[in-house]
Formats: sequence, C-alpha cells, structure tokens
Amino acid sequence: MSDQNPSPIQQALNQLVAGHDLSGPLMQQAMTQIMEGDADPAAIGGLLIGLRLKGETVDEIASAAAVMREFATPVAVAAAGLTDIVGTGGDGASTFNVSTASAFVAASAGVRVAKHGNRSVSSQSGAADLLEAAGCRLDLGADQARALIDQLGIAFLFAPQHHGAMRHAIGPRRALGCWSLFNLLGPLTNPANAENQVLGVFSPDRVAVMAEAMKRLGARHVLVVSSDDGLDEISPASPTHVAELSRGVVHEYTLDPESLGSSPQPMDGLKVTGPQESLAMVQAVLEGRGSPAARQIVAFNAGAAIYVADKASTLAAGVERAFEIIDSGQGWTLLQRYAEATQSFEGS
Repeated sequence: MSDQNPSPIQQALNQLVAGHDLSGPLMQQAMTQIMEGDADPAAIGGLLIGLRLKGETVDEIASAAAVMREFATPVAVAAAGLTDIVGTGGDGASTFNVSTASAFVAASAGVRVAKHGNRSVSSQSGAADLLEAAGCRLDLGADQARALIDQLGIAFLFAPQHHGAMRHAIGPRRALGCWSLFNLLGPLTNPANAENQVLGVFSPDRVAVMAEAMKRLGARHVLVVSSDDGLDEISPASPTHVAELSRGVVHEYTLDPESLGSSPQPMDGLKVTGPQESLAMVQAVLEGRGSPAARQIVAFNAGAAIYVADKASTLAAGVERAFEIIDSGQGWTLLQRYAEATQSFEGS
C-alpha cells in the first residue's frame, strides 16, 4: 500500500503517533483489517502499543469489540439472564482460578453461566488450563455449549473455538509479550452475548471505561471491578473499585470486605504455580473446606455474579447465598458433572 493510499491500520497509526484518539469508524476499519488477515504483523504490534501508551477510549474499545463479535462463531442461547464472570488478566498476582470457581458456585445458585476464557497468558493457570486439569474437554462446538447451558446451567466457551479470526493477531501479541487492547476485548466478546457480567480489570483507571464500553455494547447489568491490591477480582483483603452498569446508568463506588459482611482476610496462600495446584485449591473451596481467604474471594465474586443475574436483591445477599453454596459442596459436584458431560459428546 502506498503512502498516498494508507490502509486503515496505517491511518490509525498516524493518528496515534500524532497523539490523537481514534474515531469509532477508523477503529472498526483497522480491526476489520486485522480480523481479515490483511494487516502487517508489525502494524498490529504498533497499533497495540500505541493504544496502550495513549490509553484506550470507550469508542476505541467498543468499536473493536463490535468487530470481534461480528467475526465470532456465536452460541445461540437465550440471552435473558445469561451471565459471565471473567477477568482481563494482567494483574500478575498468580492466584488460583477465582473466576472459574466462582462461575460454578453461581451456576449452582441457579445463574445461567456462559464462561468465556482461554489458556493462561499472564497467570500461572488460565480458566482453560484449570478445566482441562479437571477432566473437561475444551473442543466443544457452539451446539454442544448451548446444550450444556440448557442441561447444567453452565458452559465454558473456549475462545479459540469461537474467535478463529484472532489467529491473525497471535504472532504480534506473543512478540509484544505484554498486556494490550486484546486483554480488554476478550471479556467484551462473549460468543453467547451474555447480558450480565462480572468483569475484573487489573487497573482501577480502566474500571469506568470498561463499564461505559459494556453499556455501548448493550449489556444489561455489569460490575467492573479492580482492587487496591491489584487484583482483577473483588478482594478479600482490601477495598475494591466498582463501576456498576444497571438500568442504562453507570455509577462508581468502593467496596470493602466489611460491607459484604466479612472481615478482611490476608492474601497469603492464594498463589499457585500451575493448573494442578489451582485445581486442588478450587476443589477445596468448592467442597467447603478451603482457607478463609480462598472461601471469601470466591464467595465475593460468585456473589457478584448472583447479584447481576438478579438471583439476589443486593450484592451482600448474593455473597451470603454464595457462602451457602460453598458450604454445601454443590459447586464441586457441578464441576464433576460438567466434566463428565463434556466427555460424553462424540467427535472433536
């Protein structure tokens, strides 16, 4: 492409170098170029770094997510009440798989869960790594995922099964080796279009931006969370910044463990070195025998999912219900049933 006729991604790079935000249409055009495999890898890397250094806007995030959704393989399931609980990663905390454990607690409370996720990028164990260690198949098609949601109330939507066009960005993402726009886009591109979400981000300054992007994308009830101790979860140890989207309005506030009916718990003992260690901790929590901090962080985040799905009238009530599920052991039973169900499907 000549300089006289720059491609959309080249135009975007020129805008970023000049210190400008990208318009929604230009972001859409550049993202389409990437998804269609027409963008040079170096240009993709430059775009990601330029956006990160500048700071991604609501327009840029929502426009890029809309394109990713268009290229995704959808899971055709009724959206009403469908909920996801997911983090952007990038917090570097290496904690066990809190959101995945929380998803099975929420599903045990009657929440219909479409858990979108991938293998580890920035942590020691991604959601896919954990579930694979638990005996779950990941290579499920859209119809199989829909059947699991209908039968068990939960399915894991493995990102590579639904976002094939992302293969064009894998090389630049790996070459950069750092957090980028695509970390933000993953939680916004659930293939089942879950209307409710608990979305963790690693930095408080992204909380309001992500909530506004979710609003732009048509979400119903969302909690975007980031804790003072750097977690992309609701923390058991320190205050957590929240942007809540409800009834079309975003409002921000701060949570602390006391406001959720618990005393602060130190983060000691929540780190893992890999999927097997994470699975052991998840099993302990879901069987009702985890450490106080592990139980609390799962109850807080599962309670948030129960709340956004309207299975509890307040966040505190959702947390109380989550503790009841944890103590009952229903979450571990559901995870075992889920693993068996995934293995029952024929073919790959």
